[in-house]
Amino acid sequence: MTERPKNVRRRRFLQGAGAGMALTALGATGAGAAPGNGAAVGHRKADLLLFNGNVLTMSGPFAPADAIAIKDGVVVATGDMRELRRFTNSRTETVNLEGRTVIPGVNDAHLHAMGFGTSQPPLTLDLSREAVSSIAEIRELVARSVQEKGPGQWVRGRGWDQGYLAEGRYPTRHDVDDVSPDNPVALEEWSGHALWVNSRALELAGITRDTVPPLGGEIVKDGDGEPTGLLLEGAARLVQAVVPPFTEEEKRQALRISVGLMHQNGITSVTEPGTSLGSVGLYRDMLHAGDIRQRFTIMLAASGADDLRETLVDARQLETDADWLNVSQVKIYGDGVPTQAKTAWVSEPYVGGGYGGLTLPGSSVEEQLATLDEWVMTAHELGFQVGTHATGDRTISAAVDAYLGAAAAHGDRGLRHYVIHGDLTTPEDLRRMADAGFGLSFNPQIKRSLAHQLVDVIGRERANYQWPYRSALDAGVSVGSASDSPVVGAPNFREGITAMLTRRSLATGEVFGAEERIGLEEALATYTTAGAWQDHAEDWKGTLAEGMAADLCVLDGDLLGTPPEEIVDLPVGMTVVGGDVVYDASSDAPAPTSTAAAAASGLGASGLGLYMSKGCCHV
Repeated sequence: MTERPKNVRRRRFLQGAGAGMALTALGATGAGAAPGNGAAVGHRKADLLLFNGNVLTMSGPFAPADAIAIKDGVVVATGDMRELRRFTNSRTETVNLEGRTVIPGVNDAHLHAMGFGTSQPPLTLDLSREAVSSIAEIRELVARSVQEKGPGQWVRGRGWDQGYLAEGRYPTRHDVDDVSPDNPVALEEWSGHALWVNSRALELAGITRDTVPPLGGEIVKDGDGEPTGLLLEGAARLVQAVVPPFTEEEKRQALRISVGLMHQNGITSVTEPGTSLGSVGLYRDMLHAGDIRQRFTIMLAASGADDLRETLVDARQLETDADWLNVSQVKIYGDGVPTQAKTAWVSEPYVGGGYGGLTLPGSSVEEQLATLDEWVMTAHELGFQVGTHATGDRTISAAVDAYLGAAAAHGDRGLRHYVIHGDLTTPEDLRRMADAGFGLSFNPQIKRSLAHQLVDVIGRERANYQWPYRSALDAGVSVGSASDSPVVGAPNFREGITAMLTRRSLATGEVFGAEERIGLEEALATYTTAGAWQDHAEDWKGTLAEGMAADLCVLDGDLLGTPPEEIVDLPVGMTVVGGDVVYDASSDAPAPTSTAAAAASGLGASGLGLYMSKGCCHV
């Protein structure tokens, strides 16, 4: 009972050699025993069996089983350990859960895997609120990085949040200019919708007081009309265009980092939004070589394709194992965000004025909407699912219009187009989406830390309604949940569940939209079965029913008995992908247990003075 089997299917994905979580071997129980719940596998014995826990299969009644047996990467049975013992022999690896909870592996419906990896040290300075608390500290990190680099080398950073900086103001180029005279500096704000740069970076990008920003972007200027070093939305691309790309080896390192952090957080499948066709080969090569073990659904960026039709035709020629690398979606970036940036396109004005706008190519709203329609039509015609970044209600309506137009022209085709973020989806659009079979991808981690900041931006009513889970589910819309990492730092689905169950602000404890709360089973479904539905994969992953993929997450605690406010702090003890243990907290580095989403930052010209004077939080 205590000797470890020698043929454990742990491959090389675990760094430690410890058994972890009471791994033992059970004796054989007789080859001729009936197979119980796993009739399909007959006399075959399990590779891995987890028992004495609470196994939530997300298939059938929401009641826990005691044990789960896995063979050749699929679930062969769940049920009582007394029945499942017959699936074991001396070579079966077993885990005594000791009351822990097993759920299907998390399917993060929108996580920038490459961006998450490249935003981590040592590739990028960590400027998150967990790492820094002031502009002065960021200045020190930049100065230290400059000392380690040669003249002219770029200093990259990510994660700063004005609402959590001691100075209570937005940073400017002057804060870092004197410590980086010869090194361009580009420091991305937590949400990715603002970029803080120094004077050298502005110079290299050719940005002056006379530079006209792209439609939907803003070059923030001081009282004298000079750029402050803060660039919003599309204006940031002026600098990003001159930042050297990460090298091939740095990208490989980034994916290893990213997948490792995902495993620490129970994630087994991820939708990678906005990838170029040229990058797909890297994912394929690393998966094939065994460098990473994760299931990817790839969204090709419409805005990054010179000719979208040609790109999608070429994508159809790629040879991949779709269970691991499914190139099947197109990402369209429709608008900004309904934060202090005021860049989401809304029908009712922001507090203080303004309606935001679209971020699509075009010199007018009409041209931008025509671009949206053309991209959706092309993708739909060629059989690609479309996900549109749309946060404001006008953008969401425009996306739904485009989806319906494509379906009318070329037939429904069951593509399950969906809206990404969908912050302010109206009840009418929820009805239209449900009727047409379109989906939504919400961001509960961001909700938890963002809501308290938005009363002064979109008003209390819209701040309460933002991310209307209850309304969407009641309307019949399939709703997936996503971290949007690196926007929130680590992708902590436990925090997302806490947010959906409580809708409490992390900073103030105030409830925003109690009527939009949902239950635990519904919340868990948004991270499991809904993600599988979005991936057109609900017939083989997303639950732990017999015959489904053995992708699972073990939580170190009783999920059903944990108060909603404390679910955020439940550690992930183990992650299994395709039957292989890829993370074991007892032998690997521990996973973060309470990484909150960074609260919203950003500013619009109309709200700059208000936000700088009041800071992040509405109290």
